[in-house]
Amino acid sequence: QVQLVESGGGLVQPGRSLTLSCLGSGFIFKEYVISWYRQAPGKERELVAFISHFGGVTNYADSVKGRFTISRDNAKNTAYLQMDSLKPDDTAIYYCYARVLAADRWGQGTQVTVSS
Repeated sequence: QVQLVESGGGLVQPGRSLTLSCLGSGFIFKEYVISWYRQAPGKERELVAFISHFGGVTNYADSVKGRFTISRDNAKNTAYLQMDSLKPDDTAIYYCYARVLAADRWGQGTQVTVSS
């Protein structure tokens, strides 16, 4: 059974950092591109970043470029999203995503709230 499980969300003050984790199971993790999406209240889900199979290629939304870093450890079947200099606008539910075996796979999401 293919699963993606996020963790690491929480409440953080503006300017601080947070790291999210995405643990994959039920598939060969290293064979798939992993993405992070987020959805703020009243807004559509948007792509934040993605990383290629072995980490050689990464891409970021303009809104997070220079502040967020996506990475992965295939030995641990885990992808990460390091978020620095957080802003209130980063408040959202963050989701891990992969297209595995021709199907969209989403994690359950983890809430990130940036507030003083």
